[in-house]
Amino acid sequence: MTEQPSPPAVLPPHLQEAHEILASGAAQILPPDGLAERLLAAEREQRPLRVKLGIDPSGTDLTLGHAVVLRKLRQFQDLGHVAVLVVGGFTGQVGDPSGRTATRAAQSADQVVANARGYFDQLMRILDPDRVEVVNNADWLGPMQLAEMLDYTRLVTIAQLLERDDFGRRFRANQPITLSEFFYPLLQGIDSVAVRADVELGGTDQTFNNLVGRELQRAKGQPPQAVLTVPLLVGTDGVEKMGKSLGNYIGINDSADEQFGKLMSIPDSVVPLYARLTTGLHPREVGALEHEVAAGGVAANRAKRRVARHVVALYHGKDAAEQAEERFDAVFKRREVAVDAPDQVLPPGDPVHLPAVLVAAGLAASTSAARRDIDAGAVRIDGTAVAARSYDLPRADVSGRVVSSGKRRVARLVEGSGRVVPS
Repeated sequence: MTEQPSPPAVLPPHLQEAHEILASGAAQILPPDGLAERLLAAEREQRPLRVKLGIDPSGTDLTLGHAVVLRKLRQFQDLGHVAVLVVGGFTGQVGDPSGRTATRAAQSADQVVANARGYFDQLMRILDPDRVEVVNNADWLGPMQLAEMLDYTRLVTIAQLLERDDFGRRFRANQPITLSEFFYPLLQGIDSVAVRADVELGGTDQTFNNLVGRELQRAKGQPPQAVLTVPLLVGTDGVEKMGKSLGNYIGINDSADEQFGKLMSIPDSVVPLYARLTTGLHPREVGALEHEVAAGGVAANRAKRRVARHVVALYHGKDAAEQAEERFDAVFKRREVAVDAPDQVLPPGDPVHLPAVLVAAGLAASTSAARRDIDAGAVRIDGTAVAARSYDLPRADVSGRVVSSGKRRVARLVEGSGRVVPS
């Protein structure tokens, strides 16, 4: 869905500062001057912006990848605006088709409610609860009369829906698209009308749905919302999108030690991205971190530590972050853990098959899970990440060493007699 560009908005200095913060890390702002216009309108009308985020819970655990858009929403709150969380009590039963190659299974209303409960404990570790308005779209979509719904359907064409990448691909491949899936962007757009959203946030996969909201608001006589999308966060491997199935995720509910350790395992190349998308650092501070990472060596490690401390402090507090860093250094820098780590006897043979050792030591549930952890950079020997696909290692390289994986669990690898081979 395309629009004519609007003339540039001129912002006073204090709004320029706000715009810089809000635009930092955004994948796209539509229309380009939309956010600036909404900031000016809010100041002119002496009211906070209503910043909408739709939530259709399909699980109960959030990762830093999920938190990217929530961190952006918190930035709006910190600047005095209101977060409007639209729980998909109705749309969650339809199923968001974004990015899908087949029809998503619908959830029951009970499933949506149960998942939402699990979400909110984690959401409020990120958002300011005093500036959150929580609504359920079942309240207006559920009782809507068919005639009113049909009136909305006249505002969106099939041709427009087929402009959406996933719908277009499925249509060209002769894959079925249900009518309920076509309705999903319309329903999400109706939400924007119902809550009178000024800005809607979402991932890049939500761009089309968010633009439908602009169209419906304009048709209903409301100022159309600005759309701000955020990019997808890569996982700890620095390559693939963060996800539990790949084992490259950092959970909101992970312990402080686990969060810090996982963040220290990310490649230097993605440290600026993590700084921009997962912390509350000012854009200029992120710029300074980028220079440190580019310098490499000690400077890059210092930048990574700052990001790790900042993220852990967000979810566990400053003291917990400092203690996690101290324990990390004890394990991986000073190697004090070698004294207390439980022994794991190495199996016979050379080389040693590391996935089997991880399973035997209780550091992985299965050899396939262990291989995924290794490929994700989550397995370390004496503090150094094991290279991806390095499953069989020379015995001399592992005997007497401390291996760690997952939730900062560790084991000291010893020979059959309990004797450690000198390194």
